[in-house]
Amino acid sequence: MIVADAIVVGGGPAGSTCAWKLRAAGVDVLVLDRAEFPRDKLCAGWVTPQVMADLELDPGDYPHSFMTFDELHLHWKGLRKKLRSSQHSIRRVEFDEFLLARSDARVLQHEVRSIEVVNGDYVIDGGYRCKYLVGAGGTRCPVYRRFFRAKSPRNSRLQTATIEQELPYRWNDAACHLWFFEHGLPGYAWYVPKANGFVNIGLGGMAVLLKRRNGRLREHWERFVAKLRDRGLVNCDQLRPKGYSYYLRGNVDGVRQDNSFIIGDAAGLATRDMCEGIGPAVESGLTVAAAIVDGADHQLHDIAGLSGNSFVSRLLASRFAGGHSS
Repeated sequence: MIVADAIVVGGGPAGSTCAWKLRAAGVDVLVLDRAEFPRDKLCAGWVTPQVMADLELDPGDYPHSFMTFDELHLHWKGLRKKLRSSQHSIRRVEFDEFLLARSDARVLQHEVRSIEVVNGDYVIDGGYRCKYLVGAGGTRCPVYRRFFRAKSPRNSRLQTATIEQELPYRWNDAACHLWFFEHGLPGYAWYVPKANGFVNIGLGGMAVLLKRRNGRLREHWERFVAKLRDRGLVNCDQLRPKGYSYYLRGNVDGVRQDNSFIIGDAAGLATRDMCEGIGPAVESGLTVAAAIVDGADHQLHDIAGLSGNSFVSRLLASRFAGGHSS
């Protein structure tokens, strides 16, 4: 039996941030993840200056691919607008491995299947035991399924469906482009260049609205790829995109049960305007670490549900989430 003070299930930004802060406070932490790091992770891969600040990470000290955009190029109904907004792009395969290694936690590759409560402790698959259990395993997190699904069910109206690909490519446009609501897509498409010759392209939309409109992401993808070719942004015959799903910010009342917690995408924290998950994931990881170390109240209401406070952010949230809060 492997014993730790705390076990974090999931080694992405939420889990690694939580483990990092717990280790800094002297807590013995074990991270379990079904994947071996470095691992590919579908994600557009942009992070805000606030994320870097929360991670206490100076961009100059980050040793992997890193680009900064001082503006975003927004496309909406044929109109193009440059929005002043400082953003960074990273590659998740590098970023996640870096943060997990920096956490100084023990890390084991293991797919969690069963979790039992024994004398107030948590026992995972009969081989791992802890006092504190943190679920940071994304939408399909086993901690969420075991302790939170019944009292905090997912809201299907807040589910997104996404398709994307990151590939090596010698891009010639260093700007980040976003296209909103084209051809009835209840969401947006993106072109995010990365340092060292990579680019991420993809699109996503609200799953319920896609179904209602008989929309198929693959059809939107084909139109989007044709647009990229016409604009000279990406011209490649070897595109093999993959899809995934996650949830935008909804009800965050049920995120703790005794000494078990959920954070990041396991708690459904992606912003309701830009569907961005890394920032809320990092912030929630810090919050649960404080709850374990200092006995602070673990609640996620203070984590912003929007990426910005502008009229555009509120309009996007209305179009994506339709005003639903739980």
